[in-house]
Amino acid sequence: MHGEGILVSGAGSSAGSTGPAGNTGSAGAITGGRGSTGLAAPNANARRGPVVAALMLGMALAALDGTIVSTAVPQIVGDLGGFAVFSWLFSGYLLAVTVTLPVYGKLSDTFGRKPVLIAGIVLFLIGSLLCAAAWNMGSLIAFRVVQGLGGGAIQGTVQTIAADLYPLKQRPKIQARLSTVWAVSAVAGPGLGGLLAAYADWRWIFLINLPVGAIALWLIARHLHEPSRPKSARARPRIDWAGALAVFACGGLLLFALVQGGVAWPWLSAPSLALFGASAILAAATVFIERRAAEPIIPGWVWRRRTIAAVNLALGALGLLMVAPTVFLPTYAQAVLGLGPIAAGFVLSVMTLSWPLSAALSQHAYNRIGFRLTAITGIACATLILLAFPLLPFPGAAWQPTLIMLLLGAALGLFQLPLIVGVQSTVGYAERGTTTASVLFCRQVGQSVGAALFGAIANATLASRLSAAPDDIRAGLPDDLDSVSHALANPNSLTAEAADYLRRAVDTAVDHVYIGAAIAATLALLALVFVAPRRFPVITEETPAK
Repeated sequence: MHGEGILVSGAGSSAGSTGPAGNTGSAGAITGGRGSTGLAAPNANARRGPVVAALMLGMALAALDGTIVSTAVPQIVGDLGGFAVFSWLFSGYLLAVTVTLPVYGKLSDTFGRKPVLIAGIVLFLIGSLLCAAAWNMGSLIAFRVVQGLGGGAIQGTVQTIAADLYPLKQRPKIQARLSTVWAVSAVAGPGLGGLLAAYADWRWIFLINLPVGAIALWLIARHLHEPSRPKSARARPRIDWAGALAVFACGGLLLFALVQGGVAWPWLSAPSLALFGASAILAAATVFIERRAAEPIIPGWVWRRRTIAAVNLALGALGLLMVAPTVFLPTYAQAVLGLGPIAAGFVLSVMTLSWPLSAALSQHAYNRIGFRLTAITGIACATLILLAFPLLPFPGAAWQPTLIMLLLGAALGLFQLPLIVGVQSTVGYAERGTTTASVLFCRQVGQSVGAALFGAIANATLASRLSAAPDDIRAGLPDDLDSVSHALANPNSLTAEAADYLRRAVDTAVDHVYIGAAIAATLALLALVFVAPRRFPVITEETPAK
């Protein structure tokens, strides 16, 4: 399947290899591979520019989605009502993105990246327009799910095209640009959402997606050209619709159980046990269906190949540990350090500054010592940094967690990017979409599991500390966990002793969460040490002929 790759308009044909020169730290080149991703034509870099711009705009749609909506929740609830279920604005979107990633990955390998990405952006924009027209919270949640169905296609396909466009030595540049999109979105999203909600209307948060998406669509339709697929690939492609439905049902039910468990009902209650039991049955049914499908949505080789399996496990653990800083650090900064919302957001946002910088520089490390050792170095440092958090003094100064987050972002940038670039370089064009989707799917599932697990740890710690309070302080403390957030938001309603005790309880709960995150980082380290091969089997890339 020589010569399959992504071309940009006007690139012309070229000859020769654009694979990495010399030793990349991997097991050497496997010649005759299926993938071809480089471009060596004159002015190819300039002609790739519009496609890269489209990818960054498309990624911005998905990256801004969560952060820009979060700050407008009070206005949305005030207009539409539905305070009891507003969290599903985020959970519903996350569910749709996660369970569709494997499906879109397989479709992009079967039909090509361009139609899948265009369909995803169109679906996302339709969902955005419907969200702007929502008449109550139920309709808004339903339309957010529609957005998520498009967001799954955007996230997976953009990452795959980025790998298709560039040879191995240049992939860190495009991945660093995409990481920068996420970093800028994390910093600018809350402020932009707040401005639109305060000075315009919360519906503009969704309407602003339309011009951005329209530009991305135009650039992709005009400048992104895929090579003609072989007749064998074009003739009646087999789509595993039964497998897609099974993956969607199993993933959706499992994530629903994780999102609702400990919130809508106790973990060991009948609803939780029933949902987890049904998820297990559906998982077994999915395996049964996929093993018999001619073209499975999640093929068995994703887990039989040690490199892909190790990266899936490691990035699943990354999704798990990332819940600690992104979910619990802002609460720590406000409740324990006494910072305002903006300052608390800054403590977290410094991680998004060091992460893309470290990722961009990681190529200098993995070109010398290889993908595996570079990632091991990054996650080992991240483990130590996470373990340092519980050692911070109480109440401490704001610069201390800020420094930890800055170092954590640098360590995780050194960990994540080599794994993504490395695993994408071990497969050819026809398998890269499925591989990339499996990695992103595992990371999303890890994030959902982490939210449930660490939420349970924090709640258990708080409940234990509240029940163990001295009698003279207990009378002034909140009666249950539901009242803790109100008490933290209104510390003047507590006595000085009770407020200090509650702050210490929150400090202990967040410390326990960070210890859990360090354990997740250790699991990622073990996956790389014991599952990943010592050298990634990188495929030699050849330039496509148009």
